[in-house]
Amino acid sequence: MTRFERWSVWITSLATLVTGVVYLWMKYLLVSSDPFAVINHPWQPLVLKLHILVAPLLVFSVGMVALRHVWRHMKSRERSGRRSGLITVVVLGPMILSGYLIQAITHQGWLRAMVISHIVIGVLYSVALLAHQFAAGGRAARAERSEARRGRRRGRHAAPLQPARQPRDHTPAG
Repeated sequence: MTRFERWSVWITSLATLVTGVVYLWMKYLLVSSDPFAVINHPWQPLVLKLHILVAPLLVFSVGMVALRHVWRHMKSRERSGRRSGLITVVVLGPMILSGYLIQAITHQGWLRAMVISHIVIGVLYSVALLAHQFAAGGRAARAERSEARRGRRRGRHAAPLQPARQPRDHTPAG
């Protein structure tokens, strides 16, 4: 996984989590002083729109790493971070589906079920992604990536040192 891919997954995951938690706080935990208010905070519609705009970027960034990272590690039977990675991938589908259904469902009972499941699955995704970072992206992996970057930089800026050639002996064997 490239640095861009890693950062895009982390930035979009964090942005989606933050906007989701802030929206949840505004919609369900704040109480408006006006009994006829439709929203509990003036920024509530903006935060919801930000959440709806940033969530597809999360879907795109996860899709970007699906073949290069997820599928490659599934095929190679990589052990480190396997459980947390699988949980992260498995909960993505229901999290995305429930997010879209929240916008489409009008029946109050089903809407409430989708909201609750979206919140629970979103928290599970966030915890699994963080656990995956610690399980698979620990110090050894960071050191390996750092060494690979240093090697690429050295190769780009200076010619690699090669041992001096030994002169050939052109005398016939015999």
